Amino acid sequence: MIKIFIAFAIFAAIAIFALMKGGDIDMGGEKHGMDHVEHPAPTAPAATPAAPEAPATPAAPAEAAK
Repeated sequence: MIKIFIAFAIFAAIAIFALMKGGDIDMGGEKHGMDHVEHPAPTAPAATPAAPEAPATPAAPAEAAK
């Protein structure tokens, strides 16, 4: 019986260690909807100057088939 208790204590210590190293773990239970999702703050689009369009040039006349 004592072996089971020791094994459980070792397993629990390993599990807690793994959870602590795992980062942001939410143990709060089930979440429904989009209220629980953290979204990044919206950023303004980068202001890039519009490239001027090249004027349309007519294609060079094709050589007549010989």
